[in-house]
Amino acid sequence: MNANILIVDDDLAVREVIRDFIELSGFNAFGASSGEEALELLKTTDISVVITDIIMPGMDGFELTKVINETYDTDIIMMTGCGDKYSYEEVITKGASDIIFKPMRLEELLLRLKRVFRERQLRKERKIMLKKLEELAITDELTQLYNSRHFYKQLDSEIYRRKRYNRSLSLLFLDIDYFKKYNDAYGHLQGDKVLVKLGQIIKSCLRIMDSAYRYGGEEFTVILPETKCEEAFIVATRIKDSMETEKFMPVSGTIVNVTISIGVTGYRPDERISSFVQRADKAMYIAKEKGRNQIASLLC
Repeated sequence: MNANILIVDDDLAVREVIRDFIELSGFNAFGASSGEEALELLKTTDISVVITDIIMPGMDGFELTKVINETYDTDIIMMTGCGDKYSYEEVITKGASDIIFKPMRLEELLLRLKRVFRERQLRKERKIMLKKLEELAITDELTQLYNSRHFYKQLDSEIYRRKRYNRSLSLLFLDIDYFKKYNDAYGHLQGDKVLVKLGQIIKSCLRIMDSAYRYGGEEFTVILPETKCEEAFIVATRIKDSMETEKFMPVSGTIVNVTISIGVTGYRPDERISSFVQRADKAMYIAKEKGRNQIASLLC
């Protein structure tokens, strides 16, 4: 197993015996004679598990454990020759993963070490799973853009930032023109392809700080932080033109162009989120009333 283990003990003989055994067991082993020396090594080396004595001159094992837990993703196994003084419950409460009592059987130490690694792996897998579940909860399955639930959460955060730092904030509302007719003519599977492509086009036109959302049905929104309305209009034009030039073939031999209408607006000081969103939505409908495949702005 390619993992780094640090043995911390002021007794050189104990430290060396454990280090040699750990290396023979397939790990990379390091040694430190004190808590202070251990912390210096942790600054430069990725250590998975620290095996530390409790009683040491200067910083003891409990103090070392506290600092490690506050700073590093590292598990700790404590060692002590005072079995009558320290208990498993106490060291777990202090933040360690396990305790082993001296004199120890090195085979027992290896078993405990392997158990700690299994638990580390389970924690890592659980963290990945939770991250995936979180992404599913805020992502539209079809377009892979964020969903409307996350839109309002993110918009609230961006408005807070806008108020705090007095920076510009703009919002786009997009709607696919005559999308119902397209679905009726070619079917929902072909309509889904249009939605997916529009999502890809929107993402390709944005900066890292911008974010795009499928608001519902064929409606999309884009939050543009630190962006004035004139700049937002340029982004909207880029999206509209890219969609207009995209060619769809819902049936063999038939090429169809799909257009979008976009509303643009900027945040006004101290207004409610609902007013901001409604104005962007209204601007979008003005674009439709102007003949579709248009961009309209309100109070920019």
